[in-house]
Amino acid sequence: MRFTLVDRIVELDKGQSIKTVKNLSLAEEYLQDHFPGFAVMPGVMMVEALVQSAAWLIRATEDFKDSTILLKQAKAVKFNSFVTPGRQLCVSIKTHKWGDDECTFKAEGTVDGGNAISARITLQKLNLRDRNESLAATDEQLNAKMRELFGQLWQPAPSDA
Repeated sequence: MRFTLVDRIVELDKGQSIKTVKNLSLAEEYLQDHFPGFAVMPGVMMVEALVQSAAWLIRATEDFKDSTILLKQAKAVKFNSFVTPGRQLCVSIKTHKWGDDECTFKAEGTVDGGNAISARITLQKLNLRDRNESLAATDEQLNAKMRELFGQLWQPAPSDA
């Protein structure tokens, strides 16, 4: 199962920062079990929303150079409040360090103006073909799919394009 935890990109400053939103709906299947009678977004999904947001910043900045972006490390993760159905998790990512193979970000998620999660995350960037040349076509397919999804998530104002 694939979880898309970014519903919209609201701000993008390539190489520097990104702001995204995730609207939490009671219709999301994982909420049926987390927790019965008190539905809240699982902490691991909150972290994944941070990771996906930072990955969009990398892709947009580097023109989708790498097909695969993975969480390498999450440090100083702090959960400060719940995200409940009907609420919006607003994610803010700021670049701390940009490298050839990995990037580190300061990440924060807020709900109704209050801090819900904060962390420092490091993401690793790679292409599958670098490990197995026969996977070059898979890289191309992944990048095409990510470009298409990005077009749905980010619709900049004419002056931002």
